[in-house]
Amino acid sequence: MVDTGAPGGGTGLVPAYPADGRRGSLRVVGLLLAAVAALYVVAPAVHSAAVPQIRAMLGLSAEHEVWARVVGTSLAVLTLVAAGRVGDLRGRRSVLLLSLGVLTGGCALLAGAFDAWSYVVGRIVVSMALAAVFVSCLALLSTVYLPGRIRKVLGGWLAAMSVGFVLAVNLAPRVATATGWRLAAAAMAVAAGAALLLVRRYVPEPFPLTRRPVPDRLRALSLLAFGLLAPAALQLAPLWGWSDVRVGVLLVAATLALVVARLRCPVLPDGSCAGTLTVGLALGFTQVVLAVALPVLAVGQGGTPRSAAFVLSAFGVGGAAGCLLVRRRPVSPVTGSSLGLPLAALGLVRLQAGLGHASVSLAVGYVVVAVVGFGVMLAATPQMARYLAAVPRTHLGTSAALLPASILLGTAAAQAVPYAAAIDGAPLPADARQLLRIGTIVLAVAALLLGRIAVSVAVATAAGLQYLLVRAGAGDSGTLIAALALGAAAGALVWSRHEQSERLARLSQTARTLQHAVLHPIPTTLGRLRLASLYRPATADTGVGGDFLEALHTPFGTRILIGDVRGKGLQAVRTVTDLLGCFRSQAYETEDLGELAARLDRQVLRVAAARGDDELFATALLLQHDGAAPGVQVVNCGHLTPLAVTPSGVTEVDVPAQLPLGFGTLGAGWPIAPHTLRLGPEVTLVAHTDGLSEARNSSDEFYPLAERLAEAEYGTPDHLVRHLDDGVRDWTHHLADDIAIIALRPAETPPPPREGPKCEETRHK
Repeated sequence: MVDTGAPGGGTGLVPAYPADGRRGSLRVVGLLLAAVAALYVVAPAVHSAAVPQIRAMLGLSAEHEVWARVVGTSLAVLTLVAAGRVGDLRGRRSVLLLSLGVLTGGCALLAGAFDAWSYVVGRIVVSMALAAVFVSCLALLSTVYLPGRIRKVLGGWLAAMSVGFVLAVNLAPRVATATGWRLAAAAMAVAAGAALLLVRRYVPEPFPLTRRPVPDRLRALSLLAFGLLAPAALQLAPLWGWSDVRVGVLLVAATLALVVARLRCPVLPDGSCAGTLTVGLALGFTQVVLAVALPVLAVGQGGTPRSAAFVLSAFGVGGAAGCLLVRRRPVSPVTGSSLGLPLAALGLVRLQAGLGHASVSLAVGYVVVAVVGFGVMLAATPQMARYLAAVPRTHLGTSAALLPASILLGTAAAQAVPYAAAIDGAPLPADARQLLRIGTIVLAVAALLLGRIAVSVAVATAAGLQYLLVRAGAGDSGTLIAALALGAAAGALVWSRHEQSERLARLSQTARTLQHAVLHPIPTTLGRLRLASLYRPATADTGVGGDFLEALHTPFGTRILIGDVRGKGLQAVRTVTDLLGCFRSQAYETEDLGELAARLDRQVLRVAAARGDDELFATALLLQHDGAAPGVQVVNCGHLTPLAVTPSGVTEVDVPAQLPLGFGTLGAGWPIAPHTLRLGPEVTLVAHTDGLSEARNSSDEFYPLAERLAEAEYGTPDHLVRHLDDGVRDWTHHLADDIAIIALRPAETPPPPREGPKCEETRHK
């Protein structure tokens, strides 16, 4: 088997689960990590429900609340960065176990608090422990699962957390009222302790990283300083005043720390870091806006705090729906932001325009809040998935802290708004609506930064029109006009989306037509061979790249060609077209396989001379099976050697290699003697291009081709090709090179023996 270079056959990415039970084990680990991370959502809801009792029993004052909130938030952001970094260096499972132990102790401290200050200390400890638990779960999740599966896994994971938010918001007040806050805190301690035991039992430490992260103390200190200073400045500004010198010093110091950390941070493609930061800020800001404004507007309409909590829980219902949509369909970050953030902004506009009026029921408010949650999570989930898939494994813990830290910063920014900063009492209805308008602006700005400008501007224009009409007190007629304007804007968006979909459909059809014209479909049976093939261009909308493959049944037997042209783009496609045209004509006229390779060599030379390209060449592998002889003739022109798959293992075929096509050496002065490979009935020969074996994950590790083939159940060539296709898509989130695969086996294949004979002329690696 090919040596992967990692201890124990591992890659430093996937835990050491047994091959036959890996899928089930991963599912258990994913569900357990989701349940543990849900504590990050449940604990704040339990605290909020218990605050009235704590104020009455312990004398909790506004000053205590300020200290708990400011210090707790700042230290939580700092803990996110620190725990992620320690997890990178010392092991993420170890950090998770330690965090759960601290969380258990913190909840026990809350349950036994004897005065207000002891309760404040317990809250701060719990906030820090919850932050460490969340970032450790997120980093472990991204370590356990391959980058290509992060979107699906993260969609289900965030959906589970959204459902936990729904249950916590609705049940926490009832639990706190029925049992008292001490028993509720004790129950949280028991839950954290049980989670610690389950993690110790079912979550193993992943394989050691093949490359340990180099300590960067300046970056770490800068991130810690920013995490401590930024939320403190945002939350102290409303209390001290924005003109206070101390607030200015904190903001300037936080900004400088962020600049230093950004300069030392590894650059990720596609702006995924900035996109994740933006959606995190928008998500945190929106959550606070709804949590502050909804109870005020609902009570003003005659509702109760429980009905307000019920409406607020709709945010989790909509968020779960958005996450599941992303899990089911590959929504791109741009599409999610273009559709989700404007939709959430429209929902906030509808809330501030209607909720609180007698003509609007709480049921309507519930639906609108669900739409807001759906839109925000539709934008956040793809951004976060792309970011986690692109982050190198050596920096995953620190980088995974970005999203929860940005959410906390968003909540701190929302609490810095004067309408949301009051602790002594709830804001007035007019202030609550003003807060919703500010939230609309934040979502609109995020949509402009992350989505398609045309879509965002159209929705923002419709939302602004409705805002002006409501602000002018237009009454029912104004609401009708606004509804008509929104309907017209929605119609324009639907029409634009329809036109875009039609253009994309035409482009896809053109790409498929081009691919079928250049690369003919490979039949499943040709001559006396069973075949299976795959061609996947790196650029999905082109249809054809620089790789090529073809199979023909000629008078001399079944002939197969697979290879890779140097270069990319249109020039590579033209070379592929010329080369395949030559093969399709000469394969029927040239009896000797070596002479056929020489003619392909001369064809590449002619193409290079016509274009004035002295560096043009192509690697190729030619195979011939005539059915009469018990073997396959092979000519290797600088290409990767094929792999032989049998019931007993995977071996690399030893085939002498000639120079690639285009060097003018094939058949020059002496004939090329094809190498004969005896092919047993149970042997499947797999030939491929370097796009498969050199596919990299976010840590620049190559796809372990032989290892993955050995893990596959012995089956048909089609089964092996599909297994490789699924495996490489899970391995990498971004395909950098074209992939061509062809697998072949003699057609008359008896049932494989338990230990069949090995392919001759091979060598074990």
